[in-house]
Amino acid sequence: MLDKNLVLYDWSEFPDLRQFKTRAELETMYSKQYPNASPARRGNHVGQLWSYVHDMRSGDLVVVRMKTRGAIAIGKITGPYEFRADLPVRHAHPATWLQTDLAPDGFGQDLRFSFGVQKTIARISRNDAEARVRAIADGKPDPGLVVGAKQAGPKAEQEDDSAAGLVDLAELARDGIRTYLSHRFTGHELARLVDAILKAQGYETFVSPPGPDGGVDILAGAGAMGFGSPRLVVQVKSGNAMVDSGVFRELRGTMQNFGAEQGLLVSWGGFKGAVRQEAKQAFFTVRLWDQDDLITELLETYERLDESLKVDLPLKQVWVLASQESDDDQPD
Repeated sequence: MLDKNLVLYDWSEFPDLRQFKTRAELETMYSKQYPNASPARRGNHVGQLWSYVHDMRSGDLVVVRMKTRGAIAIGKITGPYEFRADLPVRHAHPATWLQTDLAPDGFGQDLRFSFGVQKTIARISRNDAEARVRAIADGKPDPGLVVGAKQAGPKAEQEDDSAAGLVDLAELARDGIRTYLSHRFTGHELARLVDAILKAQGYETFVSPPGPDGGVDILAGAGAMGFGSPRLVVQVKSGNAMVDSGVFRELRGTMQNFGAEQGLLVSWGGFKGAVRQEAKQAFFTVRLWDQDDLITELLETYERLDESLKVDLPLKQVWVLASQESDDDQPD
């Protein structure tokens, strides 16, 4: 979407949606495609498709959660719906992207909650959302944070007819963890967290002290004393900047210098596309962890982490009843 200046909606099994002049016609087509879909699911999906084609107009703002980077992008629609047969994702609106790497904690808690609804397409209006997002797109702070706008809770937000739908509680929880980590585990502290995760995975480790590290933040090896394989060289980047190919190639050179078979590059700010392309070619020797990967590894190993780290990162597991009618997932 960012590269092609488009807002895309992935229902590629459907034809050009402009041919359906009424919502009833669209619903008939949907029912033929998914005859076993429940009325609730059919209504949710048809409503989102209809809104995408007919309600999203030039000048409207679009907020997109960049989940692989833990960032938020803001764009402005510049034209009507298009059917792009030349793209794998065919349903599109042309757009101009105003901001592409915003931290979630720059938005008020009420806006973050709104962004967590389990709908791909949802219009958010509560608490003067449009004006606040426009201010953020212009590089200003969220006015809701400045003037203390009312922070809507789960019940209040679900009462908003424009954002009605199930809230993705798991994603909201991850956002809370992400925000906490971005403030509490900065600089060398992020290397401390990665080290704790590797220890919980069974590695013996050595952590470089704060300061210049010569391209090595952590050395890790399998076995009781760390003499076994695999041997890892780990580089941790805690800043918000996206890592480029130079850092990736530096890690590979450091692996050779230390006789390590494998490497791990952790970047809180994510990775540029060229890095991910090079990482594919180095699949058997190097792994990349962005914010989302790091949180996933953290949650999988949390119970085995050192108690001193748990004091600095208190988490509690909570069970919620999974909905049988997801608003977002396409039917099987």
